[in-house]
Amino acid sequence: MKERIGLYPGTFDPITNGHLDIIMRATRVVDRLIVGVAVNAGKGPLFELEERTAMVREEVAAVERATGAVMEVRPFENLLVEFAKSSGASVIIRGLRAVSDFEYEFQMAGMNARIAPDMETVFLMASERCQFISSRFVKEIGKLGGDISQFVSPRVRAELIKKFGFDFGGPGLGR
Repeated sequence: MKERIGLYPGTFDPITNGHLDIIMRATRVVDRLIVGVAVNAGKGPLFELEERTAMVREEVAAVERATGAVMEVRPFENLLVEFAKSSGASVIIRGLRAVSDFEYEFQMAGMNARIAPDMETVFLMASERCQFISSRFVKEIGKLGGDISQFVSPRVRAELIKKFGFDFGGPGLGR
């Protein structure tokens, strides 16, 4: 049987516990998972592509050690379906948090299916404990000094502290 390779793309600015939830669950659906870190300059990322890729690699390495899953992290800046094809992926994994995500993701899946009819898109619903987590809210809360420790790993939290130039709320911490 042919190896099922999945691609989970995102900006990951920064990678959150919600992303990690989808990554861990995606490893049960495919034999090998590629986590694609998109350039996506249009979103005006806080972290440079290299920084985001390094953070994702660290987080994915921890998941690999814990689960034994086969994964790799690769940055990309071309069309998603072209990146998927060049990576050998036949499945694109997308996470859904709410109905508002569905409309955008549904349209994107339709466009991708027209461009690459042999590529499948699989939607994974966010776990109940992660449905509200978004990178945008994590950055906003952190920038305003709020506690983000329940939304990101300690490594990512440390990177945000470095980026913002101050420590923010958390157990035993303060600004």
